[in-house]
Parts: sequence; C-alpha cells; structure tokens
Amino acid sequence: MTTGLVLYGYWRSSAVYRVRIALNLKGLAYETRPVHLVRDGGEQHAPGYRALNPQELIPCLLDGERVLTQSLAIMEYLDEMYPGPETALLPVDARGRAQVRALAMAVACDIHPLGNLRVLNRLEAQFHADEAQRAEWSRHWIATGFRAMEAMLVDNAATGRYCHGETPGMADACLVPQVYNALRWKLPLDDYPTLRRIHQACSELEAFRRAVPEAQPDAPKSGK
Repeated sequence: MTTGLVLYGYWRSSAVYRVRIALNLKGLAYETRPVHLVRDGGEQHAPGYRALNPQELIPCLLDGERVLTQSLAIMEYLDEMYPGPETALLPVDARGRAQVRALAMAVACDIHPLGNLRVLNRLEAQFHADEAQRAEWSRHWIATGFRAMEAMLVDNAATGRYCHGETPGMADACLVPQVYNALRWKLPLDDYPTLRRIHQACSELEAFRRAVPEAQPDAPKSGK
C-alpha cells in the first residue's frame, strides 16, 4: 500500500521497534528518518525535532500533515485509519481489546519505561550506577513484568499461537521488542515458556523479521 508515512526513530528503540512491527503487519510502506539518541547529546533534543514532538521522545510518525506520538497511540491510529480484518492489531470485541491493551500496556507502561535510556542515564549520573548495576536493574524490572505477563497468558482461553488468538497484533508488537531487551540484558527466559513460545511464533513472520533492530538502515555494523 502506498502511503505518505514517515517514521522518526532509532534502530534499537523498543518503542520504535513496536511501531515498525505494526506498520509491517498492516502492510504499510513508510520512510525512515533516524533520530540518534546519543550523538551530539541526543538528536531528539534538537530544536527541529522538538518542534515535532515536544516530549523529545521517539517514535514520531507523520501521516501527511498529521504528527503522531506515543507508540500505543500510533498503533491504534494505524488500526483505525488503515482498517482490514486480516491486518487488525486489536480484536473486534470489547473484552478482547481490553485484554490486548492490558498486555501491551504491561510492556509499554510498566516494563519498558524503567529500562529506558534516559532512566539508565539518570541512574548513572545521579547514583553513579555502573554498567553491571544498570544491567541488574533492567533484568529485575523485565523479570517482574514478564512474570505477570506469563500469568496473564498461560491459562487464558484467548491465548493462541500469539498473545490473543491465531493472528499477531498489538500485544505481540510490544512483547517481541521487550524480549529483545531481555536477551540484550542477559535475562534467562526459562520461567516464561508462554512468552518464549509466542516470541518464536512471531519471529517466523516476515513482518517481525523486517522490523528487527539490526535490519534498520541506521543500525551500526558493530551493533553498538
């Protein structure tokens, strides 16, 4: 599908990663405009980008003249503006939508913010946390969230091959980048068999493979 979508982001950002997955699941073409989170003190703080997103965060999606921020809001916007039963990111029923939103928010609102770059930088600047301490901090909060998500999914009749049913959606788009973070921080996943199974199912899909950080045009060859 031809669109005028432009995605501002950074190759390893979890929030941008989940939007890339959503765009791919919807079959939407988009232009990538990198925003380096470290270079020159963080390009997200530059005046030009601040004019787009006063929060100075990524992602930011342009749809024509519309400026959209916050990954969950962007995904719901895409689902409403570009509907299709085979590409729906949310179920049609109210209970299903509530369940998917709860799972997505468990990642986007509870787990991910505590391991965000600006939080880790603050731990270092204010409390002198070294790399090992920041890694342990990240593992703790990912494990706390994953325990809850595993319990939410394991005995739920709505859980299928994916977080909700037999097609991937918004919850899966949030889960997969967080598993990427867990592996990056060397968190063992043995205690989360349902999450691991769903992650594997998603990893077999082209929409998820094309969204991986290392496949992005701004990803450095060194992976740093």
